[in-house]
Order: sequence, then C-alpha cells, then structure tokens
Amino acid sequence: MSERTVFQSMSQRHVVSLGPNASVWDAACVMTRANCGSVLIMDTPGTLLGIVTERDLMTRVLAKALDPQTTGVSEIMTRNPHCVAPEISVSDAVLIMIERGFRHLPIVGAGSKILGVFSVRDALPREIGNAVSLAEFHEQVNDALG
Repeated sequence: MSERTVFQSMSQRHVVSLGPNASVWDAACVMTRANCGSVLIMDTPGTLLGIVTERDLMTRVLAKALDPQTTGVSEIMTRNPHCVAPEISVSDAVLIMIERGFRHLPIVGAGSKILGVFSVRDALPREIGNAVSLAEFHEQVNDALG
C-alpha cells in the first residue's frame, strides 16, 4: 500500500491566517472558531511570516503571564517556519516533526502558494510508527558515526 501524502491527509483544507498586527487574543479566537491548533501569520501579499500554535500560546503567553489582548502575534510566533511540499509522505513529515520538535508544518505548493497546515493529528498510527522507526535509525547512525 502506498503511503499518503501530507496534502491527502490534511483534515482541514482551508488556510487559517491572520496579519502580523493581530493580537494573541485574536489568534486564540480564530483557532477556536476553526477548531484547529495553529494559525499562519501572513502579510498582505500572502507571504508567510510565521506560525502560532496552541503550544506557543501556552509556553510563550500563559506561562509568562502576558496579556493576550495587548501581546501581538508577531511577538510570539515562530518566524519562517519549516514548510513542506504537498507531495511529501506523511512519515517523512512526521520524522521532520520528531527531529525538530514541532507538531505543525505549513504546506507550500507551486509559486509559494500556502495550501494548508499538516498537523501530527492528521497522521495515522502506522505512519507515526514508520517515522519513529526512521528517527531511531537516524539516531543509531549518528551515534555510530560519532
């Protein structure tokens, strides 16, 4: 059986985004309404500037007692997030997530068009298992090479 691509596995096909001047409160409200775990921060011509995730809200806002209504998304977003092409396999995307420590990957197609966000929640257990096996293999190779 061939493995699904990140684009095939995305549960939400619409792009949830805000401008860089939005507040953290705005981001939380947009994510709640869209029932998603991230929001892309984009400028007016549609250029991806960053991403804000649920984890960012917890670790960069709540844990630091920042006011969500006065804190801007540009202050807490992950700038220039790692992006993937729509045809990358789910296992390869999950491997990137494991190795780099994040749970959301913007999907960028031809002409730098943002197609959506792949979330680790979009992966099947089998695909996660494949990625974990690859991550363990990479760790063993790195250990062997010193």
